[in-house]
Formats: sequence, C-alpha cells, structure tokens
Amino acid sequence: MTTTAAPVQVRDLRKTYGRAAAVDGVSFDIADGETFALLGPNGAGKSTTIEILEGYRDRSGGDALVLGVDPQHGGVAWKAQLGIVLQSTGESGNVSVLEQLNHFAGYYPKPRKVGEVLESVGLSGQAKTRIGRLSGGQRRRLDVALGIIGRPRLLFLDEPTTGFDPEARHQFWDLVETLKTEGTTILLTTHYLDEAAALADRAGVIVGGKLVDIGPIGEIGGAKAKVPLVRWRQDGVVRSERTMEPTALAARLHAEAGGEVDGLEITRPSLEAIYLDLVASHGGIPVDMEEPA
Repeated sequence: MTTTAAPVQVRDLRKTYGRAAAVDGVSFDIADGETFALLGPNGAGKSTTIEILEGYRDRSGGDALVLGVDPQHGGVAWKAQLGIVLQSTGESGNVSVLEQLNHFAGYYPKPRKVGEVLESVGLSGQAKTRIGRLSGGQRRRLDVALGIIGRPRLLFLDEPTTGFDPEARHQFWDLVETLKTEGTTILLTTHYLDEAAALADRAGVIVGGKLVDIGPIGEIGGAKAKVPLVRWRQDGVVRSERTMEPTALAARLHAEAGGEVDGLEITRPSLEAIYLDLVASHGGIPVDMEEPA
C-alpha cells in the first residue's frame, strides 16, 4: 500500500428515490492496490453504490472521489483509468471476440496485448468466434477481458464469475492475484463468499442501504462471530454450544459419556456463516446467496 490519497473515498454517500433510500449514509475508503469486497443481499445498495462510483448514476448526497475526481464530473482521461465489468453487457454478437478486444484496446493509451488477455481469461480458442455464438460463461469471460484490456488503475468487478464453472473461477482468481501484484486497485461484488475470502483484503457488508460492518476479511463480524460451535447428540437430541475452548468442552463430553460422543463435531464460522448472521441481525434477507460451485 502507498501513502498517497486513497483511490476511492466515500463519505456519507446517499441515493434516494422519492422517500426510499437505496444508499443511506455509506462511508469507506479503498487503499491503493487493495482488493475490497462489497457484500450484501439483492436490493441492499451494492450495485447503486458501484454505479455512482463508476459515474453511471448521480448521487443524492454525500461525497465521493474516485482517483481524485468526483465521478459525476469524470472526463475521458479519467474514464480511461477505469476497468468496469458490469453484471450484464450488450456486446455486439456479429463481431468476433478478437475484433471486439482489438476495438476496445484502441480506446486506451497503453492497452494490454490482446493475445495475453485472451489467454488470461481462457478464450484463446474462441478468438475468431462470433460473440453471438459464445456460451454464457464464455461471454462472461469476454466481459472480464474487456474490463482489463486497458490496464486500469482501478477495476470494478460486479459479480464477475457468474456463469463460470469451478475451474474457470479458480483461473479467474489467479488472474485477480496477478492484477493485484501489478498494483491494480479492485472493487469486487460477488455472491460467492468463498470468492470474497480468497480475493479480498477487506470487505464491507451493506444491508438496507447501510454499511453494517467493514474491516479485514478475518475480522468481519467481530470477535464474537468467530466463537467455535460444538455440536453433539445426546439422548437422541442434537445439542450445541459456542465456546472459545472447544477442545476442553469436547474432553468433558467424552468423560461424561465414558467414551465416544455421538455426532460430536467442532466447526469454526466461515465468512458465509458470519455474513448470513450479519444480514439476519440487521433485518435483511440474503436472497441473492448462492452455494459456491
């Protein structure tokens, strides 16, 4: 991380539609070279926040600076420093993958080599294929390729691996790690909590337009959320207890049972479990959660 001003600075960000607040007083920074995950259920305000920072949507209140510029007034030179992977795009189906990438590369002063980008997203074999003939997963890879072709300082990844198979997702994770080593700052939203855990340095959780928690991935939910859960079966009933000393509890249960304890298991909360607890405790319903592929 550098000591220069943060590439993304958000203070009391608000977006209202009539009396409804889609984004309600959100504040956070993203440091230079950091990967920051913005998490939350559908309708929580994630996409609205990102669209404001990308310059696609005007805010109703608060302040935002992206690469030192108010995104409501960002010009062409500012936009050339951004890479954007939207949830859905409208690429022309009548041109080839290679033609589309060459076309987009021409918009930037120092684009990546098209061949390297194709290889990095696993589309080398589809370079001459018309976009309209690509599968859904291949189209998503093309979205990612278009987002990184300009060698952006700041990359927005809005649900980037939707439609990827497990192998493709892990290949994409490798690509993100490469971008991180190059110093790219990344703002990520994802339905896959294992993806956030693998890629992000920090995360923020939005529920009902409000930022309910923010911090390093390993600290989301606070210390209380990390308390291990001991579960066992006794007299045909499943019992459970949270404790910071799970081994001691397991030993006591063994002693009381005079041997093996039926169904004994010790689990430590995953990011997914902590996230679900956070959403539920703030009145949200995580309707957009998907099981990791």
